[in-house]
This record gives sequence, C-alpha cells and structure tokens, in this order.
Amino acid sequence: MFDHISIGVKDVERSKAFYDAVLAPLGHRCLSADEGALGYGADRVSFWVLASTAPVPPDDASGLHLCFAAPTRRSVDAFHAAALGAGGLDNGQPGTRADYGPTYYAAFVKDPDGYRIEAYCGTSA
Repeated sequence: MFDHISIGVKDVERSKAFYDAVLAPLGHRCLSADEGALGYGADRVSFWVLASTAPVPPDDASGLHLCFAAPTRRSVDAFHAAALGAGGLDNGQPGTRADYGPTYYAAFVKDPDGYRIEAYCGTSA
C-alpha cells in the first residue's frame, strides 16, 4: 500500500545514530543522507527521517506508531536492545502478544523524538 513514509525530527544526527542501530538488525541501512534528510531501506528507501522545526509531538493517546517487519524473533530482540542502547525508551519488552495472534512476536520502543516504533515477526520460531 505505501511506497514510503517520512517522519520529522528535531536532530537528524541524533536520529541517524538511533535508526542506524535500530534498523540494522532488521536488514535496513541508511541509503541516503544529507544535513536535512535520511533515507532507510534494504534495496531502496522506504523510510525517510527529515529535519523539522515542528515534529509531531509525542502523544501516546494518538494511536500513531510505526511497525517494522522483522525477519526473525532474534532480530526483534536485537532491535529492542539496540533501541535501548541508542537512547530509545522501552515501550514493551520483546515477546509473544497472544491477544494479537498466536505467533505475533514484537517489541515496542520510543525513539528520541517520542515516536512509538515496533518490530514484528510473525513466524512461530
């Protein structure tokens, strides 16, 4: 459905350090970078991080969150650990979410700008 998505951040350099660490376990890297924009993906950019003077304010009640596909459960675990090590905040430890489905394995964090992000793997092992 989506070709790409973008978010606005206060500090592109801080966000680069965070997203470089967090997206690497999921098989993504920074494919495009300048002082005002970062583009992430595996083979092509599908996630943009843009410098903004007015990023979306953090709001847990908004329902806004980004979910990244993870190839394995281990990569979900690595995503979570990398996020915490890179300045993110825990918003849900890695684990199965039986209320979402029997094989729904995910972890939830908040990035340095307060965006709620998730890594999800739907395999049973």
